[in-house]
Amino acid sequence: MSSLPVTPRSTGIWKKKGVGRQADSLFAILACACGLLVLLALGYMVISTTRTAMPVFRSEGISFITGSNWDPNKDSYQILPFIYGSVVTSIIALVLAVPMSMGVALFLTEYAPRWLRTPIEYAVDLLAAVPSVIYGLWGVWVVLPYVLRPVSDFLAKYLGFIPIFGGPSTGLSYFAAGIILSIMITPIITSLTREVFRSVPVADRHAAFALGATRWEMVKEAVLPRSRGGIVGATMLGLGRALGETIVVALLIGSSPAINASIFKPGGSIAGLIANNWGEATGVQVNALVAAGVVLFVITIIVNMIARAMVWRFKRA
Repeated sequence: MSSLPVTPRSTGIWKKKGVGRQADSLFAILACACGLLVLLALGYMVISTTRTAMPVFRSEGISFITGSNWDPNKDSYQILPFIYGSVVTSIIALVLAVPMSMGVALFLTEYAPRWLRTPIEYAVDLLAAVPSVIYGLWGVWVVLPYVLRPVSDFLAKYLGFIPIFGGPSTGLSYFAAGIILSIMITPIITSLTREVFRSVPVADRHAAFALGATRWEMVKEAVLPRSRGGIVGATMLGLGRALGETIVVALLIGSSPAINASIFKPGGSIAGLIANNWGEATGVQVNALVAAGVVLFVITIIVNMIARAMVWRFKRA
């Protein structure tokens, strides 16, 4: 009877030489180095940008954030209107994108037949990969004149007594930027929410059906409660994308350094401010634009911290 061939692993040579342990240690060192590299890059970015922005922070003080006068000719740099515009357009985008994203995700995971599910999923993933400049140009040349302008005129005419719908509409506005942003972030939120819904155990669905629940009751009682943390995380990721978007907002918001109560009026955003003025900025204006970027960075960090806290709370519950 022939014996089986003897391999180095079966004879314990690998253990004697410690090759496995060395490889494990090397992998741990490399992984730690990658994590530290990310932290170092983040720290260097924060320190360098803050150092560049410090002259403006010293000269303007808290009025850099609370003031409304942006006038490079008078060396006055205050960004409250741009913070306001970034927040308003992001809220409009979320109000429209989150319900749409959840509806599409629920349809794909709970209702769509297999022959229809795959093409829609591919389409959603492709929409998430479209460059933002394409969305911006499409919004300016197609959506704004043929869709958004008639809608804003109609709302301003019949709901103009409400301050946020006050007219007349001007085309380029918070509303236009927020609508295109909602279209941009919908695929991102949809993709993440879809995977969250799919992660709910099948046993929970079957248990709901076994108790006599309808499909909607199963979704309401079994899927949505288990998915709250993931939905919040996906929503905050979409919010971060909306806050930091540059090209779309720069093309559609109107670039007006003013605070308007009506969403049909032009405004500004921090990202749009930097994109529109960086090429011609000199001297102190460069420091002011970098300082605006630092403020946007801080806002994004705060949003992420709130998102993590909410996700942790839902998971704990």
